[in-house]
Amino acid sequence: MKTPRTTPSRLAKRARYDDKTIHPILDEALFCTVSYVMNGQPMAIPTAFARNGDRIYIHGSVGSHFIRSIENNVPVCITVMLADGLVLAKSAFHHSVNYRSVVVFATAEKVVDEAEKMHALALITDHLIPNRWADLRPTTASELHKTTVLAFSLTEASAKLRAGGPGDDPEDVDLPTWAGVIPLQTIRATPIPAEYNTVELPHYLM
Repeated sequence: MKTPRTTPSRLAKRARYDDKTIHPILDEALFCTVSYVMNGQPMAIPTAFARNGDRIYIHGSVGSHFIRSIENNVPVCITVMLADGLVLAKSAFHHSVNYRSVVVFATAEKVVDEAEKMHALALITDHLIPNRWADLRPTTASELHKTTVLAFSLTEASAKLRAGGPGDDPEDVDLPTWAGVIPLQTIRATPIPAEYNTVELPHYLM
């Protein structure tokens, strides 16, 4: 949704407010950063998350200072950013980054329904490692009791994107300096088994 808080003060033409842009960015990003203010002190905590429809979930220990600080209607700003390329121009001024980012303004809703909590934990697990949840031993009642799950609405969210090459000044185009884009990507390397591992690598990790 476009609001004063989700409208960029610079390069607003790069902003998007539609789910078709916002949701895929959230689905590709592995982690988000949750920012808030507590007793006048700004805080920013990176954490795992997962999207479910028009909400995102995070989780943490019931004893976590971070979780306890934001679980009761404390305003937060949640951000993710995917870096797609380094944009090299012929001047430092025109260097840039190709990126896709999302900013969400929300307050936490504590998930109390045990079935929804379990579903959220499954989503977060499979968001990081697809198909992992089904391969794990079931979560115990004690483990569930020790875990807090928070949900955040995506109602007030926006995306901002940049793509393409450098935008050099016309007078710099013929300078003998290389210009272009260095693509960036996140890759999953070969898994390293634990010393006590006794099973073959599952298909979903190959």
